[in-house]
Amino acid sequence: MKASELRSKNTAELKQELLELMREQFKLRMQKSNDRLNRYHQFKVIRHDIARIKTVLNEKKGSTV
Repeated sequence: MKASELRSKNTAELKQELLELMREQFKLRMQKSNDRLNRYHQFKVIRHDIARIKTVLNEKKGSTV
């Protein structure tokens, strides 16, 4: 997911995307605790996507003030 793609979305869509990624991150943590995780690289990918979305949300919040 690219930041340019995220900037074209509105705030509601970004918040929904953030919620979905946080749920996915939680699922991965639960799989890891049960030793059923096969996709360790997904932790990094999801963490970076969450950070990108939060950055874009802060940019949008700052531009409206």
